Order: sequence, then C-alpha cells, then structure tokens
Amino acid sequence: MSKRILQGTVVSDKGDKTVIVRVDRRFMHPLVKKVIMRSKRFAAHDENNAYKVGDKVRIEECRPISKRKCWQVLSGDA
Repeated sequence: MSKRILQGTVVSDKGDKTVIVRVDRRFMHPLVKKVIMRSKRFAAHDENNAYKVGDKVRIEECRPISKRKCWQVLSGDA
C-alpha cells in the first residue's frame, strides 16, 4: 500500500523536531456549485528542525511517532 503524500505550508515550528503543516484543498460544493476551500493541520516530524514558518513542504504518512504525529516531512519548496 502506498503512503499518502500531501503538500502544505508550515504554520508553526515551536515544537522540537515537529512542525505543524496546513494543507488546503479546494472542491465544488455539491448543492451551491461554488468552489470552496477547506484546510486541515497535520503535525509532521522534522528531524533537523530545518523548516520555518511559511515554508512550502511535502509530507508523507509514516508509522506513529507520538500520540498525534504520524507524518514526516519529505522536502521543502514543494
């Protein structure tokens, strides 16, 4: 089974070896037929604390690292 890969923006880097990544998605509302945006925040593992707020990153699903962290940062400038 392949791992999911998402693209988003770092919104917080306060945790040690952790960044919070906001992933935006756009879709058509089924009733109103208008394009709307929804976002979701993921905690991702950043081993070297390399990414800062505002960076575009790609994250990949991985094994659970902590209670709410099961994503890891693949690369920046996605």
